[in-house]
Amino acid sequence: MSGRAQLMWDEAVTGYDFGPEHPMDPVRLALTRSLVGALGLDREVEVVAARAAGESTLRLVHRQDYIDAVKAASLDPGAADPAYGLGTVDDPAFAGMHEVSSLIAGQSVGAAEAVWRGQALHAVNFAGGLHHAMPGAASGFCVYNDAALAIARLLELGAERVAYVDVDVHHGDGVQAAFWEDPRVLTVSLHEHPRTLFPQTGWPEETGAECAEGSAVNIALPAGTGDAGWVRAFHAVVPEVLADFRPQVLVTQHGADTHFEDPLAHLAVSLDAQRAVQVACHELAHEYAEGRWVALGGGGYAVVDVVPRSWAHLVGIAAGRPVDPETVIPEGWRQEVYARTRQLGPMRMTDGRWPVGWASWEEGYDPADRLDQAVVAARRAVFPLRGLLA
Repeated sequence: MSGRAQLMWDEAVTGYDFGPEHPMDPVRLALTRSLVGALGLDREVEVVAARAAGESTLRLVHRQDYIDAVKAASLDPGAADPAYGLGTVDDPAFAGMHEVSSLIAGQSVGAAEAVWRGQALHAVNFAGGLHHAMPGAASGFCVYNDAALAIARLLELGAERVAYVDVDVHHGDGVQAAFWEDPRVLTVSLHEHPRTLFPQTGWPEETGAECAEGSAVNIALPAGTGDAGWVRAFHAVVPEVLADFRPQVLVTQHGADTHFEDPLAHLAVSLDAQRAVQVACHELAHEYAEGRWVALGGGGYAVVDVVPRSWAHLVGIAAGRPVDPETVIPEGWRQEVYARTRQLGPMRMTDGRWPVGWASWEEGYDPADRLDQAVVAARRAVFPLRGLLA
């Protein structure tokens, strides 16, 4: 194995830019990469720029007519076809959209290839995690579904069981849809309840097609869920289904939009809880997938205070050099933040809530508690299908 961890990075991914009024500001990617460097984490990983995904790779998930529509809109944004989700408020077309979207997808596919082939044990693409894109349409700020493409590439290379765990505040609908009928892929999504948040999917009853029952797991959490409940819900479901599924590779999506400062959602999770779940995903990869771990970014719209810190923690964990939450952030990075955004950057790599306290599922179950009700709904929907006790 040439390196324990790879960081997938090409500066050109910052060209994924829907415009100055759009919440998906690419400065979040640039600031994350800069913070990774300021903390010295890029010396602990192999930094790799993979090639853009070609059409044959994109077709592993996406329809040819949709790829053609993206290419056409990329050449002439004014001619984008809303029937394909392009030129909409969420996904406005921009020049070069196909090229940069393919590049981001290529980083995730490259990460999957490196992990499967043993070139790296862990690989991170924080520019990825664009989990809403459908086979035939853009959706929710996502043009090509790099997470699904990475999984599809693993299957193409011979993987027989791939687990996908998504902790973005929004349901990982595009990845679930891509593998709805495929029992080789277990998709697990921990998200805000569809009653209160886009994309209004991810109900516990969504458990996979008849030929793949129990291959989709959805934990839909009530708005306002905080650290203890979020981490409790994760541990009440995810380890058990992974232990049963026995994945050969673990692919995880770490959208930072669960944070209490995020402007587009309604959970109340801290950076410290996000770090705790990142640590848990790393441990689960070693426990059930021989350490093979592909970690992706995702949503996150508090682009200065939250996203760079959250994903720098993710890189540190994957690199085997986790960043102490009490670490003081280098002043040079904070100066860069101000120069780029005219905002003051955070001082430390913590929200002051580390270590995160939470109760295991066996402790303190309260049938009247909305969080516990959400966990019970997920377990009752899918555990019997997998032969597990709900």
